[in-house]
Amino acid sequence: MVNGGKTMNKANAADLALMDEEVFFERLASEHRKLYTLAYSYLRSEADALEAVQEASCRAWMKRKQLKNEQAFTPWLLRITINCCMDELRRKKRVVLAEKLEEKEAQEMRSSDRLDLERAMSRMKPKYRHAVMLKYYQDMTTTEIAKVLNKPEGTIKTWLREGLRLLRKYL
Repeated sequence: MVNGGKTMNKANAADLALMDEEVFFERLASEHRKLYTLAYSYLRSEADALEAVQEASCRAWMKRKQLKNEQAFTPWLLRITINCCMDELRRKKRVVLAEKLEEKEAQEMRSSDRLDLERAMSRMKPKYRHAVMLKYYQDMTTTEIAKVLNKPEGTIKTWLREGLRLLRKYL
């Protein structure tokens, strides 16, 4: 891609703050599906998820100069999206309950089982719920979760272990 006579691509764009609007929004658009899926997993409403992604996009654009490392673009966007979702939940004072389920399993799961899972997730502390949701709903690795939540990998592993222990206890 050419920007004012300068060639700009992922390899040589070390600082997103230097990217022009077109490049920034191309990168943002390439992550839209992931952002929407994440937002939907928190908010459980299509309209709310779309609104959260829109808000996250605006916040990312406004704060793009704070991002110093292009490789951190996706985790940075995911963190902003999570923050937007949490803001929305606080505004509406509701708890979001979700865990990754294979599509087939979700269709086969009885609604009472689904409600039990949602209740169990709602009883967990947010840090455990976030880790479990990112791992099992978003298929993220421990390393990716650590980047998104800005915590050491060991902490994420502990949160996942504790989150799963609590789910077993509550179910």
